[in-house]
Amino acid sequence: MNADLAETRLLDVAEQLFNDHGIQAVGIDAIRTQAGISLKRLYQLYPSKDSLVHAVLTRRDRNVLADVRRHVEARTDPRRRVLAVFDYLEVWFGDSSFRGCTFINTFGELGGESEAVAEIARHHKRAFRDYLRELAQAAGAPAELGDQLAILANGAMASAPICGGDVAQQARRVAEILLDAATAPGN
Repeated sequence: MNADLAETRLLDVAEQLFNDHGIQAVGIDAIRTQAGISLKRLYQLYPSKDSLVHAVLTRRDRNVLADVRRHVEARTDPRRRVLAVFDYLEVWFGDSSFRGCTFINTFGELGGESEAVAEIARHHKRAFRDYLRELAQAAGAPAELGDQLAILANGAMASAPICGGDVAQQARRVAEILLDAATAPGN
């Protein structure tokens, strides 16, 4: 297995296992075994579990933000683009592998112990909020609406694995109310 393929496989497996079981519950040997790579190769790629966790989170940050953007940018109407974020959440929450937001879960598990993990989670949530601020402004609302929508979306992400059901649809309806209020004449 070439180095690029081994690294991709390793990150895929680590992300899946961390998502399914949590970071602390998953040992390096389980990751190595499921990825089908030698311990030597694993440590050549990532000399510590912390470096592997960092790489998984960094890649997840990039992929999630790109996925959200692709979903949103398939729409042209600025208002529909704002609401498309919540449509994206509905699709994501319906995926059989959904266990909650990786960044919320990881911050809850390790954020108090690892400043590196906490910073990646903060970076991701800031980037998501900033994107919502851009979308809100493009729809004629104040940027502050993006902050409110980020809180709403993150609340849905935290609630969905526990409550299931139509959490994303409910959040979308609240987002519509907030968007209507923020863009009403006189605001």
